[in-house]
Amino acid sequence: MNRNSDIFLRDPFFRRHMGPSENDQKLMLESLGEDSLDELMKKIVPTNIQVNSLSKLPNPIDEHQMLQELESISKKNKLIRSLIGDGFYQTLMPSVIKRNILENPAWYSAYTPYQPEISQGRLEALFNFQTLIVELTGLPIANASLLDEGSACAEAMILSQRACKSNRKRFYIADNLFNHCKNVLITRALPLDIELVPFEAKQKMLTFIDAFGVIAPYIGADGEVSDISQINKATKDANIPLTITADPLSLILLESPGKLGADICLGNTQRFGIPMGFGGPHAAFFSVIEKYKRLLPGRLIGKSIDSEGRSGFRLTLQTREQHIRRDKATSNICTAQALLANLASFYAIYHGPKGLKLIANRIHKLTCLLATSLEVSGYKINKTFFDTLSISVNDSKKVIKKFLKAGFNLKEIDTRTVKLSLDEASTKKEVKCLIKLFDAKIIEKEYSTNERLPRPYLRKSSFLTQPIFNEFVSETEIMRYMRRLGDRDLALDRTMIPLGSCTMKLNAASEMIPISWDHLSNLHPFCPQSQAKGFKKIEQDLCNWISQITGLPGVYLAPNSGAQGELAGLLAIRAYQQSIGQEQRNICLIPSSSHGTNPASAIVAGLRVIIIKCDAEGDIDLDDLRKNVSQYGNQLACFMVTYPSTHGVFEETVKIACEIIHKTGGQVYMDGANLNAQIGLTNPGYIGFDVAHLNLHKTFCIPHGGGGPGIGPIVMEKHLIPFIPGNSKNSVGLITSAPLGSALLLAIPWAYIKMMGAHGLSLATKNAILNSNYIAKRLAGEYRILYSGKHGWVAHECIVDIRPITKETGVTVEDIAKRLIDFGFHAPTMSWPVPGTFMIEPTESESLIEIDRFCNAMIEIRKEIREIERNQLSYAESTLAQAPFTMRMVTEQEWPHKFSRKKAAFPGNVSQVDRYWPPNSRIDNAYGDRNLVCSCEAIDIQKFTLVS
Repeated sequence: MNRNSDIFLRDPFFRRHMGPSENDQKLMLESLGEDSLDELMKKIVPTNIQVNSLSKLPNPIDEHQMLQELESISKKNKLIRSLIGDGFYQTLMPSVIKRNILENPAWYSAYTPYQPEISQGRLEALFNFQTLIVELTGLPIANASLLDEGSACAEAMILSQRACKSNRKRFYIADNLFNHCKNVLITRALPLDIELVPFEAKQKMLTFIDAFGVIAPYIGADGEVSDISQINKATKDANIPLTITADPLSLILLESPGKLGADICLGNTQRFGIPMGFGGPHAAFFSVIEKYKRLLPGRLIGKSIDSEGRSGFRLTLQTREQHIRRDKATSNICTAQALLANLASFYAIYHGPKGLKLIANRIHKLTCLLATSLEVSGYKINKTFFDTLSISVNDSKKVIKKFLKAGFNLKEIDTRTVKLSLDEASTKKEVKCLIKLFDAKIIEKEYSTNERLPRPYLRKSSFLTQPIFNEFVSETEIMRYMRRLGDRDLALDRTMIPLGSCTMKLNAASEMIPISWDHLSNLHPFCPQSQAKGFKKIEQDLCNWISQITGLPGVYLAPNSGAQGELAGLLAIRAYQQSIGQEQRNICLIPSSSHGTNPASAIVAGLRVIIIKCDAEGDIDLDDLRKNVSQYGNQLACFMVTYPSTHGVFEETVKIACEIIHKTGGQVYMDGANLNAQIGLTNPGYIGFDVAHLNLHKTFCIPHGGGGPGIGPIVMEKHLIPFIPGNSKNSVGLITSAPLGSALLLAIPWAYIKMMGAHGLSLATKNAILNSNYIAKRLAGEYRILYSGKHGWVAHECIVDIRPITKETGVTVEDIAKRLIDFGFHAPTMSWPVPGTFMIEPTESESLIEIDRFCNAMIEIRKEIREIERNQLSYAESTLAQAPFTMRMVTEQEWPHKFSRKKAAFPGNVSQVDRYWPPNSRIDNAYGDRNLVCSCEAIDIQKFTLVS
């Protein structure tokens, strides 16, 4: 980059993004015996894959310029009041939630709560979310969210097939299900050889004896409240699960699906204060009957006890996690929508049952006003409804055009029917305006609470009686509650999170600001394309830039997670091979070092998984690869590789592996979780990969949010482009509910790439690799570094082997992880991809001061381990066996330990002023699984008076 260019006259953003200063870089390079970053990279990255393809990226601009440019682009979107509905509605997020959760790095920069002792705040918030869903749906077990409503429908289909335990292949879909849910079901059913059978929801005589499951909406796409009694009876006669999709806001007024016979209930919590965002991110919900708890997809928060006997939260039944179960996982779900689930739960807490009932009643009464006025004026509409009317008109196109001119988006159902949905933002003034536009007479009268809801389905059961939904009357109290929960957690705003393959780096404030802008957050995903030109520009820019970065021409941005991207890429491969008459290709080869989602995704894509061995250096065993390629020949669909490998090294034989697969006619898939080690040094296209998914929530700075949101776009070679989901008649269909997935978040990587430019992106990669090698060098004198390539270098992450220590002393990776809490650190990735190890990834955003603080903590812990090795005390008597230490533990009057209180509380150089105190001592995992509690207990309804 030209050092005399204009950017160097200002303060470039990439200097803020990078942790190490230039002086820090020199010190680290000296410790490694190297003179420059570039020379170090030449030694680490295999010569045959080195290439820099970033020359055509735009020049970097500073933060203020970026915000000005992005604001200008956002205003290309037209803010038309959308009444389209179909599961997406305008909402009003309370400012206290927006300021204290959505815009608070304590919440958006946190990691998935695998370490419960330092995650009690977000675990409690997610527990509240599960309680909210259990209460509304009337089913006893709810997970902590899924990606979107469409994928939740697909998960219900797969769960139903597992639960049915028969060879049946038919899944029945009600004709009044949302189209976007049908589309995702079609995509997901095809590779599993599931036959989708549509049925008329209003049909009286139903039979499902040849099915393994049924899905139907509580409120149909036309707005009509379904009579699900006949559907329920038919499913019970066939002894198969019934899935009901539901609008959670309508369940304030309608009886819970669990009371009506549903075995599974799902939907979208977007109505609970989350902006439409042109499609997302939004937290889907999913609840089930008790006997399906071990088939439940996604994550489940439960209660357990800690070593002091106090209650604490944790991820429960964790063996369901796809990283552990791999090809035997219940689904390939990885990233959930934790941040969005927390926003929804705080919305429910903020309003409480009284406020939620006011909102639901108000929307229904306004819809009654509109409906009555239209009916009196001669219009035909649906007889029952909550908030949605299907209206018969003479010419739907004329009506749509007329309303658009007046500033409203309606939905055209057919040539003689339009549909509209009211929402939280609707007002009486607006409804009167709509009535006038229909040339109807305004009929004002007193509308009852449940004027047009069918009486047999009115809610009789109580809901949200728990104190958490009734305590916070004032904003002061809910603000303090949010602060209390935030203070219980460790997130990036406090400390380095050194998790391997998770890339927990800076999410800059300037990158986050645009997601709150109205012109980005308030667009409906199904609005006319002419209203979304700003999003189109962001999409085009990102596609161009990502194509440049990866060296692959095709880009599809919609997948809501890396795992969903994997599925999209695998489905594209299968569709391509089928198009050239090679339907027999159904074998997926996956190295043993792969991400856990890889085999899970392959199974969901209808492929058979064969595991390829790795050698002693952690590289792909080419002999085993050749053996399997020879054995399966033209049955081979693809080979899935993570690069750099999950073992934290650049495998030098990667090109040879690609050539071996290509000679058989197979395709090579790259898991892009580690793309942050490639940018500016190499790229997937140059290496020889056909398709790859990227993690925008890792490499490109979308924050982790405590377990989501995420975006996992796929990139591909030219021959696969026609098979991108939703791209053409050849494609595999849609993979997400919204056409552009979690579109709102695309502004974040757009801002990141725009401010970093080619130089900044390349420098980020180099610094990430430098930091990792510096850690490996510092820790090598104390711990065994498991893999370091043929030349002694690691990539962007390194694996520390604790197994020899465990064998000699009994100290495990879990013990060290818990002791790191006392030093104020989140643990590295534990026991993955190798049991008994830590995988450490510092990223480029951590400074030398923070990296040294972490290394010093690990070295101090090694000293404590040596006390056991030297028989100065037993393992059971050590700090490691007792950690972490709460404030309660170190202030108890009795001190039963051989080590001092000071050593327990302030090991090494831990600050006595800023010390992080975990709210719980070590959580008992086994107890939580044996005693499953995953929602708050209800209390006596008479304590609280609800608004009628």
